[in-house]
Amino acid sequence: MIEAAKKSEKGLYPVLDKGFVKLVDFMGGDQRAVQSARVTFGSESKGEEKDKRLIEYLLAHDHHTPFEHCVFQFHIKCPIFVARQWMRHRMASYNEVSARYTEVAEEFYTPKAFRAQDRINRQGSTAGPELNQQKMLAIYEASVKASYQAYKKLLEAGAAREMARMSLPVSQYTQFYWSVNARSLLNFLSLRMDSHAQSEIRDYANAISEIFRDKMPWTWEAFLKLHAKSTS
Repeated sequence: MIEAAKKSEKGLYPVLDKGFVKLVDFMGGDQRAVQSARVTFGSESKGEEKDKRLIEYLLAHDHHTPFEHCVFQFHIKCPIFVARQWMRHRMASYNEVSARYTEVAEEFYTPKAFRAQDRINRQGSTAGPELNQQKMLAIYEASVKASYQAYKKLLEAGAAREMARMSLPVSQYTQFYWSVNARSLLNFLSLRMDSHAQSEIRDYANAISEIFRDKMPWTWEAFLKLHAKSTS
């Protein structure tokens, strides 16, 4: 079970060592989904109890279009390797900071501990108590430091930013704006909160789930109920 993310005074949900999730804007809500569904019958809200049951029905029977009328906009800061997994979710809009236009800061993700390769799930990892964490961290930090020094030296030598950035690793932090409707966001959460997802992106999904729960509590409750049934 992933620990619930905590929101800071600035509205940020800190994630990993230097990352964050922040809700920039929101349109809609549970009632907007209800209104969007009921308009097909020329009706509106029928009270909280019936409206909540309608949301459960919509999710359970794959009637997802009413949730497309609820939109979240986030500001995300995460390592590049997390962003590349994130952007596999294409039913959304992205605008990312460009290392062609700006010189990037010396900000790299440092894991709390290295995991071992999972021998069953080839794309996954598992706890590695036998690993020499101190040795691995020293190797990693030396590599990251050398890559940034190379980046700076290339810039000083006159290389264009768009080429100097090629020396940087995927642990470099990036930032982007992400606008996504509730339907696509629930799909993101169902996949990225799953135990098979990489730990780092699961931490981000966990933070986003806190925001979703706050903004659309009926939908989130129905989503959890449906998910519990599908995994039982």
